[in-house]
Amino acid sequence: MISLRNSLPVIFAVLACACATAQTYSNRIVAVVDGTPIASSEVRDTIKAQEQIIRYQFQNDPARVSKELAILRGSALESLIDREILLAEFKKLGGVIKSQYVDDDINTIIRESFKGNRDAFVDELAKSGMSVKKFREMREKMVIMNVMRSRNSGEHPPATPREVEEYYSKNVDKWREGDQIKISTITIPKFSGEAGSSADKQKKLAQELRSKLLGGADFAASARTYSQDSRAENGGSWDWMAKTDMMPAIANAAMDLKTGGISPVIEQEGSFIIVACDAKKLGKAPALEEKRGEIEKMINAEKSKANIDKWMESVRKKHVIRRL
Repeated sequence: MISLRNSLPVIFAVLACACATAQTYSNRIVAVVDGTPIASSEVRDTIKAQEQIIRYQFQNDPARVSKELAILRGSALESLIDREILLAEFKKLGGVIKSQYVDDDINTIIRESFKGNRDAFVDELAKSGMSVKKFREMREKMVIMNVMRSRNSGEHPPATPREVEEYYSKNVDKWREGDQIKISTITIPKFSGEAGSSADKQKKLAQELRSKLLGGADFAASARTYSQDSRAENGGSWDWMAKTDMMPAIANAAMDLKTGGISPVIEQEGSFIIVACDAKKLGKAPALEEKRGEIEKMINAEKSKANIDKWMESVRKKHVIRRL
């Protein structure tokens, strides 16, 4: 019989081997750029660094959080590949980044995403397990990327009056103030408490209800039967509300609808919601001239981005990229 004491070295060796294997697997190489590997841990760190900022910045808009996180996670690896390419191009030029540029970048994040609250910024970083020093190192690389992109934004014609008018017409809803909306809702909880209930089944129920509503089913009767929010007994009907007093995801969905329209199923933190736009009172929109300068900058930024995208496409061809 082998004693526990004698077997401990073997146990520890097995555990060490298992841990090493797990660590290797969890930190595998996911891409190589010109021989420089990108580890999965770098992808995770890139996501973590931005995730808490997104959650804090849009904490009152769960739908926006979900959307932004999906974009972040979907683009993290490609962003790191581009980072390696641009760092290499920057090195070829013999470029040097002043620390003040990185300070300005971080201060901008604190001002715009945390309303100037540096303590909140540090707290959110801590929640993600990232130090300020590491975040700064990552941002320095981002600053270099931005410098390289800016150098290659190219020449383009300024925004024309016609372009400005078209942009204003398409986006006037963003600037209008005082909008009021009257809506009806059907709220389906993600978990009903019934045996066999699941979020997938509840979502399917919401989607089936929406299909019936589009087919002519009575919204009020459906709300009384299925909805589980405070307005269910009223057939889902709400009083007039200012757009700014509503949850952003609900308000935006309602504003996108014509009167009498039915929204897609909106997924919130604990429920699936169908919105009907009963009526709208549009507020006052700023005159085009008030927004002309802002719109010109937006259009010029879009043209610069198109030039940068074209340049990036050409520069990627100069580098050896392997995605694993």
